[in-house]
Amino acid sequence: MSPRLDNHLALDHHLAAAAQRFGTPAYVYFADEIAARLDGLRQAFGRWFAVSYAVKSNPNPALLGWMRAHLDYLDVSSGGEFALSQQAGWDPAWISFTGPAKREVELRRAITANVGELVLESLREARLADAIAAELGRVQPVLIRLAPDRVPKGFGDQMAGRPSAFGVDVEDAADILPQIAALPHLRIIGLHIYSGTQSLKADAICDNWRIFMQVFSDTCAALDLHPEKLIFGSGLGIPYHPGEQALDLAAIAQTIGAELDAFKARFPDARLVLELGRYLVGPAGYFVTQVVSVKQSRGSRIAICDGGLNNNLAASGNFGMVLRRNYVMHRVDRDPSDACETLPHDISGPLCTSIDKLGGAVALPRLDEGDLLAIHAAGAYGPTASPLHFISHPLPVEVMVLGGQLQDITRLLGETG
Repeated sequence: MSPRLDNHLALDHHLAAAAQRFGTPAYVYFADEIAARLDGLRQAFGRWFAVSYAVKSNPNPALLGWMRAHLDYLDVSSGGEFALSQQAGWDPAWISFTGPAKREVELRRAITANVGELVLESLREARLADAIAAELGRVQPVLIRLAPDRVPKGFGDQMAGRPSAFGVDVEDAADILPQIAALPHLRIIGLHIYSGTQSLKADAICDNWRIFMQVFSDTCAALDLHPEKLIFGSGLGIPYHPGEQALDLAAIAQTIGAELDAFKARFPDARLVLELGRYLVGPAGYFVTQVVSVKQSRGSRIAICDGGLNNNLAASGNFGMVLRRNYVMHRVDRDPSDACETLPHDISGPLCTSIDKLGGAVALPRLDEGDLLAIHAAGAYGPTASPLHFISHPLPVEVMVLGGQLQDITRLLGETG
């Protein structure tokens, strides 16, 4: 059994061991913590939802392979993610394929491989998929992604309720969906909505799901559609910054449970699917970087590390953050008995740019050359969402901790030492 991540000494033991064995900068993922988060989701929502993992949040093949025994579905957003999922052993029948700009070659490969569902985001895409399926002599199951006309306040990113590249606007559905339904080599088996993400407000999540249920109900009635699958983009957020509180899943379930019961009764033959990514993997990952140099500059103590925005763009505040805020981070203890007072530190990376800053005035025990710093909530949107090759510093390693054992699962090739 691996230690719970709230056990500070056990956590630091594994982070320090990963750094010592595999080097830094490093991403360390605790698979048992992902499993525990999945268990929590199923306890709260299992009576309504299956779970689909959004591969874009962390496409590491070793994690995807581990997930085969734990998750119901995968959702990919490119032909590359589809190929990675297949290489990790996933049956294409359990994969859905979203994305607003699918290319002909991606659609052809997915349809040829018998992808479970294409999630269509436009009439153009539907016509292209129909033509490919006709050439292959098959009928391709599809879901249609809809973009509601509003998203409640409280989401970190919105993909509907305003001009958007994603899905069919509900205002246009009455015109576009019958045209898709008439295409002979596509079979509409359901609908998909993912309109907002990274919400820590339970009321906003419940309101958003109410919008989903209304849109699904109205659309199915208009099309006389008896859906086999309805996908709810979860929107479940995670705490990144000091003072933020994790969602209470049980409270969300209690608030909206009766409405989900009624909705499920209305569509008894449909499988409801909760699609999410960062909620599962984000808090289970840590970014570990080593202090290379420390300097005093005009009253500030600056720790300069071997990993920066090139390895962890999100923590630098340059991945969708409007106002930069520090992530939660801690010094990996070199001596558990060292209880020194904290000092404000500016945390910089190794790059020759002023925006390479991982923290400002962060209260930490004194950082010195050689110390390790761990940034929390780093399991999602890490290496693949960062400009890894900017200034050609070493690429980060990736390490999975499973049952207390460490494994190098670095995917990206290149110099890592």
